[in-house]
Amino acid sequence: MEQIALHYWWWILALVLIAVEVILPGYFMLWIGIAAGATGLVVLVIPGLSMLSQALVFVVLTFLSCAAYWYGLRPRLMRDEPGDTRLNRRGEQNIGQRYVLAEAIVNGRGKAKVGDSLWLVRGPDLPAGSAVEVVGVDGTTLLVRAVE
Repeated sequence: MEQIALHYWWWILALVLIAVEVILPGYFMLWIGIAAGATGLVVLVIPGLSMLSQALVFVVLTFLSCAAYWYGLRPRLMRDEPGDTRLNRRGEQNIGQRYVLAEAIVNGRGKAKVGDSLWLVRGPDLPAGSAVEVVGVDGTTLLVRAVE
């Protein structure tokens, strides 16, 4: 049986590292796997490299691929993140929305019907049934103003 060419071992390592990334996502095994695959290409092109040289190529390519992700791709992904960035800040999702007071605002505090729940509101004194617009959020209290 023929011995497996050395560049295949690098590609097998790349596949294992990428599989680990798929099972336990965290981005870095992906980039180390890409470096292992690139090292396999280098060994294919330059077949006489010693194991020490191959290891050095792998280390350098690992640092380069991780740096390319961290300084190049990651900032773009963070900036261009799709969807509503206020996902876990429910109060902020209400800014600009209009609601009806379920309880009058007395001494600056009252309650408004938001969906199927009541939220605390703070704003000018208004009778129950008045329309209000959310202009801000303070913790779990909606800051409102009267709507004409």
